[in-house]
Amino acid sequence: MIRVNLLPHREMKRAAAQRAFLIAATGMLAVGITIVVLVHGVLAARIDDQQSRNKYLEGEIATLDKQIEEIRRLREQTQQLLARKRVVETLQSNRAEVVQLFDQLSRQLPDGIYLRAVKQTGTRVNIVGYAQSNARVSTLLRNLEASPWLAGASLVEIKSANVNNQRLNEFILNVEFERPKPEPVPAAKKPPVPPPGAPAAAPAT
Repeated sequence: MIRVNLLPHREMKRAAAQRAFLIAATGMLAVGITIVVLVHGVLAARIDDQQSRNKYLEGEIATLDKQIEEIRRLREQTQQLLARKRVVETLQSNRAEVVQLFDQLSRQLPDGIYLRAVKQTGTRVNIVGYAQSNARVSTLLRNLEASPWLAGASLVEIKSANVNNQRLNEFILNVEFERPKPEPVPAAKKPPVPPPGAPAAAPAT
């Protein structure tokens, strides 16, 4: 017997294909949403981690900035202390030099000469005084040249002046204040080297 299918098989196949497509599309959409959520979660976690690192780095940079500022302040204080130390050392050195200068002037000053002013600028010393005669001024210049601490004495001006109803010669001269150079230490003599084959000298007892 021949069987004839009178059902709408084409419409049923079409409906089945549509259902399969919808199921596949829904599955792919779910997979896509899942992937997007996972990627978003990974990216969000990385962003949070990077932000936390940035905050940590910012804190460390702020700490380093404070340390650098503290180092700079300490360096400034060190420079100020060194400058004060140099000033104190200069003052102590100048004080010793001033004492030595006046000692030398008192030693080299001949009779009949009186000093009115002594001014030191660096190594140059300007001297203003009175002398009973020009010859005494010349003697003073020779004495200053002979001093180991003074050199380059030169007369700037000399003129007549009345001091306490006394006729004197007012003079102005310059001289250089120098520290005496230390004498060179002679080098120790080396013992003569004996010629090859000569007997060695016996040690001294």
